[in-house]
Amino acid sequence: MSFMLDDVGLTHSNGFTALSHICLSAAQGESIALIGPSGAGKTSLLSAIGTAYLPTAGQMQVLGQAASAQSAARELKALRSRIGTVHQAAPIPLRQRVVTAVLAGKLGQWPLWKALASLAYPQDIPGAREALARVQLDDKLFARCDQLSGGQLQRVGIARVLYQQAELILADEPVSALDPALSQATVQLLVQEAAAHNATLVASLHAVDLALAHFSRIVGIRGGRVLFDLPAAQVAAEQLQALYAHADGSPMPLPTLHSDAVQVENATSSSAPVQVMTCR
Repeated sequence: MSFMLDDVGLTHSNGFTALSHICLSAAQGESIALIGPSGAGKTSLLSAIGTAYLPTAGQMQVLGQAASAQSAARELKALRSRIGTVHQAAPIPLRQRVVTAVLAGKLGQWPLWKALASLAYPQDIPGAREALARVQLDDKLFARCDQLSGGQLQRVGIARVLYQQAELILADEPVSALDPALSQATVQLLVQEAAAHNATLVASLHAVDLALAHFSRIVGIRGGRVLFDLPAAQVAAEQLQALYAHADGSPMPLPTLHSDAVQVENATSSSAPVQVMTCR
């Protein structure tokens, strides 16, 4: 089992409830796409699985370890070194060299002396170059990050996770700054790399068609809860309609990679109630 969330809730210190009654698990090596409207809780769910946020209700296990507010800091640090996160806006110091940003993927695995030495002189230049080549950026190996575009920075963040070879990869809108062709290639690369290393991949995606085309399992999130958790081939039009409907129940266009104006085909009446999955 890669991770298991049992009736997990997440309420922030300001009282806002980001997640409620989440029951979700994944076997090692699965690839899962999270879809849903903006503000649905996809990023919060990824942050919880990655232990950046710890549940305020329910129980959670990640990579065989219990993760809660009672977990020892040392245990959480070791656990996080096994998790790779692709951020929508990569948290990379702009004055840093690309090679250093990529090698940072293994700082949690290296001994302290090697991590410090790599800041002065990159410790694995061939490894960084190979990871960058997978995202078509090997020519930027020694460039400064402030010389890159937003899309290039996003791909540097992906290269860092590929270099890390994490057991669990969490990708938050990993292609939001990329054009359609690069988006297709990059998502396909993430899925293939995860499969090659038997890593679990969970990615939140804005484009529904991209999720359905590349992931075998789709989880729909709305209002901080799971609406459906299905194989991609079983996701029906009425479920997508309920997921993306306006608050008054009226239909809205599905977000897709090539256009944001594609309507749900063969959808049922917009008055159909939203069904929320419950924990068993």
